[in-house]
Amino acid sequence: MSIDALGDLLAQKAALEKQIAEVQRSQRSEAIGRVKALMAEYGLTLADIGSKPAAAPGQTKGKVAAKYRNPATGDTWSGRGLKPKWLSAALAAGRQISDFAL
Repeated sequence: MSIDALGDLLAQKAALEKQIAEVQRSQRSEAIGRVKALMAEYGLTLADIGSKPAAAPGQTKGKVAAKYRNPATGDTWSGRGLKPKWLSAALAAGRQISDFAL
């Protein structure tokens, strides 16, 4: 393959990539228009459809309610992750986990 042929192919590739980007922008714009029309038709707001972005992998989605409480200190544990030291010590001393349930 000659250098000219390679240059022609690269130019075609660039032109195709430009066309692809234009079509994607156009389709996205049309989709946004349809969504806005549906929102107006049904009286929806961004709050109604949950406009918060999805959490990235590895991120938590929010705080989990406590399931266990240390009555002496008020420390709590949700039941997720490692047991806190205060709970491990109490369980080792013969207490039941249900003694700390909320």
